[in-house]
Amino acid sequence: MKPRLLRLLPQVAPPRKLSEELADLRIRLGSRPVTLREVIYVLRGRAYTLLIILLTLPFITPIPLPGVSTPFGLAIAFIALRLTLGQRPWLPMKLQRKQLPAGFFDKVFAVAARVIRLLESFLRPRLAMVSASGAVLRLHAFFILISALVLLLPLPIPFSNSFPAWTILLLGAGMLERDGLFILLGYVVFVLGVAYFILLGEAAEKMMQALMHWFSG
Repeated sequence: MKPRLLRLLPQVAPPRKLSEELADLRIRLGSRPVTLREVIYVLRGRAYTLLIILLTLPFITPIPLPGVSTPFGLAIAFIALRLTLGQRPWLPMKLQRKQLPAGFFDKVFAVAARVIRLLESFLRPRLAMVSASGAVLRLHAFFILISALVLLLPLPIPFSNSFPAWTILLLGAGMLERDGLFILLGYVVFVLGVAYFILLGEAAEKMMQALMHWFSG
């Protein structure tokens, strides 16, 4: 194709970086309490995948945000369920009216901004077989759903939120940017999380047996 004809074709702008999307969200919504509905409106095109990532960020950082585990996990699970079923992402109005705490963006991005910039420096479209197929994307959404259900449980156990949160973050970022490597890393973290919970269960069982043996003694 001749250069002159190329100049006449409409130029398609590349998708904005994840950090740019989230920084713009921080600027536009500020430190006041905002609802998930407002966030979805501002994010527009890639709203629901970005919303999954946004709601996961508090669980990968040591930020005290009490009372968000269950509603955030529920919102992620609902979006992931719709994606698993091959349906258009959507949240019921009750969840859309859920308010993010005042100063949520400032608190999250103060710590998570470096994590996001580090991740996106490696994010790029690759391994299309893992990241492009509709059926495969529904499978990824199913594992996001499982991880979100774990986030729903307010377990007072170290790292009980970290493994599912990193699984969701890696799978979501991989789906957003069509990066099959990140998706595979998400599955690695999922398997590590399952192994962690199995070890915890075995340790708890042995402790109970030891206590019963001591009391019966």
